[in-house]
Amino acid sequence: MNDSSASSSSSSRSIGKTVLAGLVVLVAGYILLKIVIGIAVAIAGTVAVILAIVAIIWAVRVLL
Repeated sequence: MNDSSASSSSSSRSIGKTVLAGLVVLVAGYILLKIVIGIAVAIAGTVAVILAIVAIIWAVRVLL
């Protein structure tokens, strides 16, 4: 009887650890995704500003 209760206790601990590990992976993945998206948006924004400046310079040269 002691073996079955120890086995049940061990099984519930491993299930708890598995759930906790899954939550940690999900949170870490979410944070990493937010960082990657933030970097991509920063790069895209910088490129858009540079292209806008180049377009303004080109338009001014064409008009004048």
